[in-house]
Amino acid sequence: MFLGTHTPRLDDKGRLILPAKFRDELAGGVVITKGQERCLYVFPTPEFQRIAEQLRAQPMTHKAARAYSRVFFASAHDEVPDKQGRVTIPAHLRTYAGLERDLVVIGASTRVEIWDKVAWETYLAESEDDFADIEEGVLPGGL
Repeated sequence: MFLGTHTPRLDDKGRLILPAKFRDELAGGVVITKGQERCLYVFPTPEFQRIAEQLRAQPMTHKAARAYSRVFFASAHDEVPDKQGRVTIPAHLRTYAGLERDLVVIGASTRVEIWDKVAWETYLAESEDDFADIEEGVLPGGL
């Protein structure tokens, strides 16, 4: 499970050093793709394969599943982190997420998310006030 918030920087070659506590689980390979709210999702390869199977199980006649699958798979980039735990974020994904130098990398349970630092701070400021109000709808019965 991926947990926590980290603030690495993107180097001049578009590489990110993965947080140390995530490296073991991601060492076998990752898939980076577009996420919601203009962030990037980073999945360990087995988790990406599990999601791919779920999407493949959807009928081809399901318009939303087709649309989501197209963007999800067409933007995906797979690679194995190097010995220093670095991954290269392709230019099209950096552009989509508005990534500059300062990043925020968060653990989001079964995936890692990469955010531009300013975008994350804005998202968090807008979302924190609603956090307590949405618990019941997300976790029926509460904690």
